[in-house]
Amino acid sequence: MLITGECFCGEVMYQVDGKLRDARSCHCSRCRKAFSSQASAYALVEPGQFSWVSGEELLTSYVGQHGFGLQFCKVCGSTVSGIYNGHVHGITLGCVNGDPDIELGMHIYVGSKASWEKIPEGIPHYLKGSPADA
Repeated sequence: MLITGECFCGEVMYQVDGKLRDARSCHCSRCRKAFSSQASAYALVEPGQFSWVSGEELLTSYVGQHGFGLQFCKVCGSTVSGIYNGHVHGITLGCVNGDPDIELGMHIYVGSKASWEKIPEGIPHYLKGSPADA
């Protein structure tokens, strides 16, 4: 399966040659700020299946503690991917073109969600991170 994606202005483009995995929505205050939304929508990619098609030179990164960070388009500001120790770890689902054939499997950090947000029923949710990340 080939998945493509791009930023809002279309200058940064990527492809994933394979399936996405472990889609999640994070509701922590940091993701709300980074995504300018009530939460993030993010899925992991297998190492070696992700590649930049164009615009990699237009990316800027923010890396926080423990080597995790986000990459943004310098032109339009879209949050395109997540990185860990300098390598793409996952992609933001809002920048995917078409149907990525994945559903959100969990909501994480709902213990710090915005007071005005309602978490949907029927999807596992955790007050902190995913149990798999522990």
